[in-house]
Amino acid sequence: MTRVVLPYHLRSLAQVEGEVTVEAKTVAEVLDALEAEHPVLVGTMRDPATGKRRSFVRFFACKEDLSHTSYDEPLPSAVLEGSEPFLVVGAMAGG
Repeated sequence: MTRVVLPYHLRSLAQVEGEVTVEAKTVAEVLDALEAEHPVLVGTMRDPATGKRRSFVRFFACKEDLSHTSYDEPLPSAVLEGSEPFLVVGAMAGG
């Protein structure tokens, strides 16, 4: 099981508390599983038409930004083993 930490606004929208667990080995599988289990999240992390990540959403694992890597690459082993979570982070902008 892959542990997923969502930002507060997405946890609130999906009506979940704390971490979410999904069966996933890649970023694409994490997003697919989250959207399947919580359809209200469709379109919040990636554009439903193109599948591309939303501008103000980032994906991290093991202190690495996975936002620009191929979503079909395997997640780091620590995430797959459950010792580290996969993080969905809402980026901040402004000044």
